[in-house]
Amino acid sequence: MTVLETKRLRLSQLSVDQAPFILELLNTPSWLAYIGDRGVRTLDDARNYLLNGPIASYNRFGFGLYLVTLIDTDVPIGLCGLLQRETLDHPDIGFAFLPDYMHKGYGFEAASAVMTYARTTLGVGGIMAITVTHNENSIKLLKKLGFHFERLITFAPGTEELMLFVN
Repeated sequence: MTVLETKRLRLSQLSVDQAPFILELLNTPSWLAYIGDRGVRTLDDARNYLLNGPIASYNRFGFGLYLVTLIDTDVPIGLCGLLQRETLDHPDIGFAFLPDYMHKGYGFEAASAVMTYARTTLGVGGIMAITVTHNENSIKLLKKLGFHFERLITFAPGTEELMLFVN
């Protein structure tokens, strides 16, 4: 189901049919380095990730991560959307793209559209973002989107410190 479109992109709810794409994306070097290893190694793992992650989020919160495809070719290039974490006061925006589609403005285009959708359609008051301290590309994009760094946080004792941004 299409959630929104931009000039070049279509953002749609994910389904288990996208398991092959999820398997590829979650095992890219940038996902593993900046988001973390989710243990997705097979198509069954990818289907379970989808069912217990984005699809469960749509059912519980009415939003989640969306599949980003190119309108012209319908090729899947990444994910962008909102996540609701129990440890944060507001949803946070997340995005990840296949390496061939990075540094082409797709992240800014998709994230801008998701932020507008969150505020105008979903009525979300505040949007947050988190990233590891060494993810320079995400930090740069978050600042371009109007986020500002608030503080360092950890989700659990002994875990990596993350940068919390607010908009």
